[in-house]
Amino acid sequence: MATIVSQSELVRKAAEYINEKRNLDPNKDIHALLDEAGMRFNLTPLDQASLERIFSEK
Repeated sequence: MATIVSQSELVRKAAEYINEKRNLDPNKDIHALLDEAGMRFNLTPLDQASLERIFSEK
């Protein structure tokens, strides 16, 4: 049986995933990571844009 996960939880998990991958390889392209996380966590384009804004500010 599948578990329903809220969209906000998916965004949080995607942010953790991106942060973890950037810590392992700081030179990895952020856009590639965002695309990867978007597919992996089924993010909406708006969610991806929000994460891009957050990670580009760092």
